[in-house]
This record gives sequence, C-alpha cells and structure tokens, in this order.
Amino acid sequence: MDTLVSILLFLLVFFIIVVSHEFGHFIVAKINGVRVIEFGIGMGPKLIGFHKNGTDYVLRALPIGGACVYDTGLETAFDESREKEEKADIGLKARMLNDTSVTKNSITEDKSAGSDAGFLDEKQGMAYTEAPLFTRIAIVLAGPVFNFIMAYLLALVVVWFTGSSNAEVTSLMDGYPAKEAGLEVGDVITKMNGSRVYLANEIYINTYTNKERPLNIEFIRDGEKHSITIVPKYNEESGRYLMGLNGYGTYVDCKNPSIFRYAYYEERYAFVGTWKSLIALLSGRGSKDDVAGPVGMAQAIDEVKDAAAPYGPWVVLLNMFNIAMLLSVNLGILNLLPLPAIDGGKLLFLLVEGIRGKPIPPEKEGIVHLVGFALLAVLAVAVMYNDIMRIVGQ
Repeated sequence: MDTLVSILLFLLVFFIIVVSHEFGHFIVAKINGVRVIEFGIGMGPKLIGFHKNGTDYVLRALPIGGACVYDTGLETAFDESREKEEKADIGLKARMLNDTSVTKNSITEDKSAGSDAGFLDEKQGMAYTEAPLFTRIAIVLAGPVFNFIMAYLLALVVVWFTGSSNAEVTSLMDGYPAKEAGLEVGDVITKMNGSRVYLANEIYINTYTNKERPLNIEFIRDGEKHSITIVPKYNEESGRYLMGLNGYGTYVDCKNPSIFRYAYYEERYAFVGTWKSLIALLSGRGSKDDVAGPVGMAQAIDEVKDAAAPYGPWVVLLNMFNIAMLLSVNLGILNLLPLPAIDGGKLLFLLVEGIRGKPIPPEKEGIVHLVGFALLAVLAVAVMYNDIMRIVGQ
C-alpha cells in the first residue's frame, strides 16, 4: 500500500509538470489556428485515448515526458494526394459501370465516410510550417512559460497554507566564520555575492553552490545596512562548506495580500536555485549526484512523503505541490537551453530563420534534432543508471 501511494504521488507530480508544459504548446497552437495532430502525455505504447476535432488525446505507458505533435504539412500533402486518388478511382468505376448516377454528392459522401469527424472539421487551420515566424516562436515558448505560470499557481497554494520564512539569522555556530566575522542573531541577510535574498532557503542554495569561495554578505541590523566577507569552512559531518549559521529563517504568515509577493519569492528561489545549480554543475563545482532523472525524482518524492506522513495526508499533498513547483520551474529552464530536440533548440533555429530571412532546410534541421534526441536519450540512461546505483548504495 505504501508503495502504491508513492507511485500515485509520483504520477500526480509528473502529470502537473508535463500537462502544464504540453498544454502551453497546445493552446497557443490552437488559438493561432495551427493543426495539432496529437496531445500526448508519457511515452511508449498507448494506454488510452480519444479523438476530437482533428486531435488525438493520448495517455502513454511510460511517465517520462509528453508531446504536442503539430501537422507539419507532410500529412496534408499525403491526404490531398490520397483524396485525388480516391476521386479518380470513383470516376473510373463510374465509367466502367457506365453509371451516370455517380455525382458530386456521392463523391462527397464517399470522401467523408472515411473520416471519423468529417473531412472539413479535420483539416481546419494551417500546418505548423505554414504559420508566421512569430506564431511559431510563441508556440515553442509557450511550454516553458506555462511551466512558470503553473509554478506560481502552486506556490500560491503552498504559501497560503504553510506560510513562508524570511532570511533572519536565529542561531550561530561557534568556531565558524559567520560568528567570527561579526554576524549576530537577529540580523536579516539581504544579499549574498550581490544576489538578492528574500527567503531562508536562498541562504542554503547560495552557500551550497558557492562552495569554498569567499561570500560577501549584506544584512540589516537595527534598520542599518552592513556588509561583511566570509570564507566558508568545510564541515566533515555535513560534507560541505558552511558559513556557520546554525539556524535561520522566521515564520511569515501569508494569509493576506503578502501571499502574492511570497509566492513570487518562492518561484524566484526555485528559478535562481535551478540556474545556479546548473552553472555549478557545468563549471565543475557540482557532482553527478546533483542530477536526477525519473528514478531520482521518485525516490525524492518517496522520502518527502515518509517525512510528511506523520502530519497527515494534507501535509503530504502540500509537499507534493511544493515539489511540483520546483520541478515545473526546473523543466521550464531546461527546455529553454539551446540544445537540439528540445524547445530551446527549436527556438534557436527560429531565431536564425528570422535573422537570415528564410528557414533552415527541414532535412538539415531534422538531422540536428535527431542527433540531439539520441544524445539526450544516452544522457537519460546514464542519469537513470546513476540514480539506481545511488539508491542501491544507500
């Protein structure tokens, strides 16, 4: 039963972040009159689905992504060719039978009989490749943008029920640089290395990604601004560099208009934290264990569920919303990276098209995305293997 609950919670989080992303692509395409062939959640074999207004809505077996598939124009060309063949075939049969009763009406009936929603209904709108450049850019950007919108909506729910925490220092560790540099209980940290700090969690992410490098800390004490520089000290027990804050963050009630501000702070924390973690990883200051795929995501959800379970199912659900908020921002940022086969790579090709005044030949762009997809698949397998080895080694 416990395992089943963990699976259901994983699927809940997965659905929130993937559906919001693909729905962004879908709704902007539909609004702009672009034909969408499939709106799919998951990958692999089809489990269930239905067809409506020219679009297949599909749920697939593997919870590792989704797809919003547009009509590229090739499908239309194929259908038009097939329609001509059908008309020619009907005319030939009529002549062979010397049946003059075969009229335009009977041709239309024969044509529409092969379509479950009606030929004209199926082909309303235009192919993606026929859409104006700015429309295609909007469609590509809509996925990540809707991830950020969903993250904010989730943050509103979380902070309304749980509140938030500011960046006030509540306790200091003896023998560590924060206390030695003059930081005191009650000081409110406002900046770390020039980056604004609003929440307690931001102190952690800034310290974690900074490692051993000097930290310039700006804070407010008794209404006055102060600044100090701290060189973090390595802590064997935690296995990372610490400033020496034993406690930080005091509760902020958000059941008032401040909810909108603190929901923004929470999403901003997720955005900045993801971005800084990505930079740290690319610059060699991170490790392979800082990256997780679906297996690692499922493990994290299970751990959070176990920790929250003693406080009741509602607390568990709020924690799942918080994880979904973090992952939704994460997915939005990763999809904006200029890499082949993802939104950022597609956006890059569209920007090049705008600069040069004509699109990159489809076959060349297709090869780039195909290679990119293959590399991403290899990376996904490597990340999954690392997740499994980390879990086995625990």
